[in-house]
Amino acid sequence: MSQKTLIWIAIGWGILTLFNYYYMNFFFLAFEWIFLCLGLFIGFLIQLAKLVMGPPNPGHLRIQKTGLFLILFVLTFFQSWPNSIIEKLDWLILENRRNEIVNQVKRGELNPNVSWNGIICELPFEFPVVSNGGNDIVIWRNEERNTVTIEFWIFRNFFEAPQKQFVYTNDPTKIQKIEEKIKKDRFKNNWKIKENWYRTYGELWE
Repeated sequence: MSQKTLIWIAIGWGILTLFNYYYMNFFFLAFEWIFLCLGLFIGFLIQLAKLVMGPPNPGHLRIQKTGLFLILFVLTFFQSWPNSIIEKLDWLILENRRNEIVNQVKRGELNPNVSWNGIICELPFEFPVVSNGGNDIVIWRNEERNTVTIEFWIFRNFFEAPQKQFVYTNDPTKIQKIEEKIKKDRFKNNWKIKENWYRTYGELWE
């Protein structure tokens, strides 16, 4: 295994992590996570055994192999670490795009448009991915108060997996519910990003 191969392994892992973050559904992701962790851990043990049982002065490449498999295993096992970094970068890069979508919803240019759900809007583009799991957003309208609440998925729930989302709302009732959720959050999974924008975890309106 050459140094060039190690570089390609690291690049492949990065691409796979991005694909999983934006596109992979939870059911397949769970199985992939298990096999990937197992494969990387076995790879680390093999490289560690060669490092320990090999010549007294191992070359840089042998150390790099062992270190790479260990780092990738740790980052895969604790996948919330790289996902957290991607999430923060995603918000910074796509903040203006999401604000543009909010304005389109306010102007009535975007509305729920699927037959199977009365609050889901399938966005008319596939890239950039502003809402994971299909570029669908959730639109809640309150005609009496003339307010809107829009959810952009960070992680779209499948089965019993809790979802994560960026939420825009100018509805005082929903703001109050989110603020209460933030106060009760012991694990700091919910927070206010800026005026009218929140990052939330789990069901919002249960």
